[in-house]
Amino acid sequence: MESCKVAIIQLCPKPNEIEGNHRRAIDFIREAASTGAHLAVLPEYHLADFYPSHDPEIRQRCANWKKYLDAYCRLAKECNICIVPGSLGELHNDNTLVNSAYFIDNEGNIRGKYEKKNLWHPERPFVKGSSNDTRHIAFDTPLGKVGLLICWDLAFPEAFRELISQGAKMIITPAFWRYSDASEIGMKYNPESEGKFLDAAVVSRAFENTCAVLFCNVAGPASEGFAGLSQVAMPFLGCVDRFDNSDEGMKIVSLDMKVLEEAESVYKIREDLASPDWHYGYRR
Repeated sequence: MESCKVAIIQLCPKPNEIEGNHRRAIDFIREAASTGAHLAVLPEYHLADFYPSHDPEIRQRCANWKKYLDAYCRLAKECNICIVPGSLGELHNDNTLVNSAYFIDNEGNIRGKYEKKNLWHPERPFVKGSSNDTRHIAFDTPLGKVGLLICWDLAFPEAFRELISQGAKMIITPAFWRYSDASEIGMKYNPESEGKFLDAAVVSRAFENTCAVLFCNVAGPASEGFAGLSQVAMPFLGCVDRFDNSDEGMKIVSLDMKVLEEAESVYKIREDLASPDWHYGYRR
């Protein structure tokens, strides 16, 4: 696909309102489809199904994750649009909780699933991360080869490299990332330090991997530390578009995918990864 139209949905997940959050997500996706968008992306834990994580009663709501996943599959087929429904908190039969992202194609088929590997520190007492020996896997979609990551994975260039080594051209990263994640320590130096982190990392990952990076963050009150700043980046172009605030909303972004091939012709990142004498541990 030479050009791709993506909808970045910066949703504000309201605690204890899973059904309401789901309805608003559906409304945004229908609106995105009406514009001709090929893909709609939602944030991590966009249903607020994992908030607060330590509440056993709320935790049980994660047992209904399949209901919402199936609903998004039906919606994708109905609206002829690919969907990454952020991430879902999945409570499994063994009482383990997993943070999972899916890519659903425009016919309602699941093309790929990713279970968050690099858990943010507050998640670790409650969420089971994917095992250390599982690989990041890129998969085929109507938009080309795609990889999925979640939130704190953005801080690990190794995750991107593994996906790029398998041919990924687009890496989609739903997130639940706030300014307050810097803690009092970081905010003492700069109250907006996490925004600097996000802006730098999203653009850097696009350049250093000759790929499109779609970062979709949650919305929420700035007074509660929410950052927003959802954005899309491409090599050469840098940040193609972004939210400048933490308000709920949607941006439709048109991507010229030919830029990726031209960037690769200059930087030759993928060529180096494919060389037999590549000096790091991953190869294309």
